[in-house]
Amino acid sequence: MLAPYRRLFTRPGTVAFTLAGLLARLSMSMTGVSLVVLIAERRGSYALAGTVAAAGLVAVAIGMPLIGRLVDRFGQARVTVPAVLYNLVPLCGLLLCVRLGAPDWTLYLCWAAGSAVPNLGGMARARWAHLLRDAPDDRHLANSLEQALDELCFMAGPVLGMVLCTTVAPEAGMLAAGGAGAGGALLFAAQRRTEPPTAARHAATTTTGTGTGTGTGTTDGTRSPLRVPALRVLTLTFLSTGMVFGALDLTTVAYADALGNRPVAGGLLALVAAGSCVAGLVFGTLRPTGPAAARFLRGVAAMAGLLLLPLAAGLGGAGLALLGVALFVAGTGTAPTMVTGMTLIQELLPQRQLNEAMAIAVSGIMIGISTGSALAGTLAEHAGPGAGYWIPAGAAALALLIALAGRRHLGVGARPSDRTASGATVSTTR
Repeated sequence: MLAPYRRLFTRPGTVAFTLAGLLARLSMSMTGVSLVVLIAERRGSYALAGTVAAAGLVAVAIGMPLIGRLVDRFGQARVTVPAVLYNLVPLCGLLLCVRLGAPDWTLYLCWAAGSAVPNLGGMARARWAHLLRDAPDDRHLANSLEQALDELCFMAGPVLGMVLCTTVAPEAGMLAAGGAGAGGALLFAAQRRTEPPTAARHAATTTTGTGTGTGTGTTDGTRSPLRVPALRVLTLTFLSTGMVFGALDLTTVAYADALGNRPVAGGLLALVAAGSCVAGLVFGTLRPTGPAAARFLRGVAAMAGLLLLPLAAGLGGAGLALLGVALFVAGTGTAPTMVTGMTLIQELLPQRQLNEAMAIAVSGIMIGISTGSALAGTLAEHAGPGAGYWIPAGAAALALLIALAGRRHLGVGARPSDRTASGATVSTTR
């Protein structure tokens, strides 16, 4: 199954930026669980933990597209390095405020201040899109690889964060996440030969006839990619998908805690990511058939159906073992949805706006995660331990409804000319 992925790494520099990005993204997967455990342990409130996490994610969701636009304009390295160094300051401030017993509002302030987070996953996908601009099948393979790597991080990250927080100190997970994130991002920025061109350089090369664009979408780099209707549909769908992730994480931690097995929560969350990782790797080896928009709808529908399994296990009191099986199976529905969604974005937007467009999509996910975390944290304190699984199941159903309502903009069932008019365009070579 892994053999087709080897040819991706025959291109110079791809191994280096992939490994560096993997280290940085591992820190992001550690942060969510580590923050929840830290605040719940030191302050004794899952509701506070959920809302602090939500405040930080909303701030990042606002800042990430702005960082993405700067990356498109000035380049990945020139923006990533100062952003990463700046973000270490509010992280240290949060740890000090928690440790010293500062008022709750200081936690919100510190965590929201760390909003200049570069979208490393989007930057890696932008590099692949540039390197593979003339090989659409390999782009599908690279997007599947990146999604599998995301899930690999979310397998290892929660477990590592939970182990550090419960065996070393509640602050250990956040400290390790901050160090890994800064180191990985700086190493990623140092890989200059695979860095895609800035908007100005790309415009110059396409004007002279030597460049290749991906999609038509917007033509003016000063305009927001959100002017493309299909991107708005994808972002709203990803927002609902983020609610699935946020609610699933916090509900699972609270569920395991209610049964007296909080350390097991990291393993349960790893099972969700494991299911998605396996599904992503298998999906990448399959040759894409039909329009990406139709595949996206099928993926969202499968995700909505499979998320009924954790709900049934949680409400039925099936125990942690059966819940783990349900979470693994439910996880297999997320990777094809995410892979196809990112492929659609690469078809919709020109290369010079990819970082901003993917940052907008990820911001939608993060706002969803914050909303799901806040709702699940409140429900965990006022309802039974399994009731929180209603939130991810409902959010997945909402994602399906949004995708169905916007299917015309995505190009499902439309003629090629209709898809071009609505912004859901195929690649064009200039």
